[in-house]
Amino acid sequence: METRHNFGSKIGAVLASAGSAVGLGNVWRFPTEVGNNGGAAFIFIYLICIALIGIPVMMSEFLIGRHTHANTISAFAKLAPGKWWRIEGVAGVFVAFLILSYYIVISGWTLFYLIESVAGRLQAGRNYSDVFNNFVSDPWLPVLTGTAFMGLTHFIISRGVQSGIERFSKVMMPMLLFIIGILVICSFSMPGSSEGLRFLLKPDLSKLTASVILSAVGQAFYSLSLAMGCLCTYASYFRADANLPKTAAGVSIIDTLVAILSGFIIFPAVFSVEEVSVDAGPGLVFITLPSVFNIAFEHVAWLGYIFSGFFYLLLLLAALTSAMSLHESVTAYVLEAFSISRRKAATAVSVSCMLLGVLCSLSFGILGDVKLFGMNVFELFDYTSSKIILPIGGIIICLFTGWYLDRRLVESELTNNGRLRFRLFRLYYFIIRYVAPLAIAAVFLQEIVS
Repeated sequence: METRHNFGSKIGAVLASAGSAVGLGNVWRFPTEVGNNGGAAFIFIYLICIALIGIPVMMSEFLIGRHTHANTISAFAKLAPGKWWRIEGVAGVFVAFLILSYYIVISGWTLFYLIESVAGRLQAGRNYSDVFNNFVSDPWLPVLTGTAFMGLTHFIISRGVQSGIERFSKVMMPMLLFIIGILVICSFSMPGSSEGLRFLLKPDLSKLTASVILSAVGQAFYSLSLAMGCLCTYASYFRADANLPKTAAGVSIIDTLVAILSGFIIFPAVFSVEEVSVDAGPGLVFITLPSVFNIAFEHVAWLGYIFSGFFYLLLLLAALTSAMSLHESVTAYVLEAFSISRRKAATAVSVSCMLLGVLCSLSFGILGDVKLFGMNVFELFDYTSSKIILPIGGIIICLFTGWYLDRRLVESELTNNGRLRFRLFRLYYFIIRYVAPLAIAAVFLQEIVS
């Protein structure tokens, strides 16, 4: 087995972990949730959920990974030898594998739209609903773009922790934030953008229903990539002097900043065009926004060309940083469990995920009629991972950290054996024992019932 490396710097660890959290859930799913759940009121609850649930659960994953310096399955096995808690590690690696299999399909879509935008075909006044539906139902093109995206992810992971994940995170995360800054400025300059800002900044408390609150909890959980084994795996590469509470706070701040700024990009643009709806759902990014770009910049075509190109590049970068962490979560287990080289482990993961990814892609076309429990392959993978395994995994992590692990071990990890001060430990411990598992359980039950 190859030598196990750590991240070479603190900033590298933060940016890599932030890259794991920042993904399509920020740039695509968050604006969709905001649009469907009342704008500023949803954001207000979301920020509370990040602080009270997201950061404590993230710290729990960090301390498990850093304490054991092992892949997710081995981490739980080391901390609870011979106990059933190891199942959570297995679930974490499995769900990362499952998510990556359909995540590369969506990521391939972003690559296709980036190519279309660079070629100038998104500014051609086409029927964007037909463009999207014809593309995803094609038996070859989505598979090719998904394979190309997987190839890029594989290249980075096969290079290792420092030369691959850390080095590319140090480039991609600043680039991602830079592109966001440019797009926010462009979006603010659009006529009618003030309505979009009002939608995002002026809470309408009448919108706060139980459903909205539970949606905010679920989005916070999904956005931070919790219970996927990714953060636990990355934390296993942290150095001994890493400040886990500060790292978790830094990652959460970057993740939340990207999500909210994505809203500042999308909604001022959407509100500047009267013909489109703010609650367009999942089609917001691939159907509504191309129409927005075409209408809003019809008199300044070159600006629309730049705006759309940068936006889909942003989407692709966000997808890539998350795909890296999902891939590494599985690769770390394979190379350590079977004592093979990183290159061989990464290849096995890439090929296996791509085979399942082909089935997910074809479920929008020739395999569309193949259903199980009323869902096609893509929908089944998404539902099983996001609605069942992730929330149950989150609950188990809370119970494991708050009720099984020795409190002294937990406090020792979060204070680096007493060398750091963590004044909020009692609050953290109360949240991880009671508040977080109950909140996640409520989301889980609501999703199952609905």
